[in-house]
Amino acid sequence: MRYAVVIEKAGNNFSAFVPDLPGCIATAATADEAKIEIRDAIRFHIEGLLADGQDTPEGVSLAEYVEA
Repeated sequence: MRYAVVIEKAGNNFSAFVPDLPGCIATAATADEAKIEIRDAIRFHIEGLLADGQDTPEGVSLAEYVEA
C-alpha cells in the first residue's frame, strides 16, 4: 500500500504523519530519518489494526506542491 505522508519541521526536529492513518506519527532529527521512522510506524500501525480485527484503510489522500 502507498500512503501520503506529511513531514514538517517541528522546532529542532521533524515530525511526520499519515492523513489516512489517524494517530500514525513519527519524529526524528532529520527529514530523511523521519521518512524511515514513518515507514516503520505505518507498518506497526497496520499490524495493530489487523491484530484488532480492523480493516486497513486505503491511501486516498494526495499531496502536491502548489505555486502561489
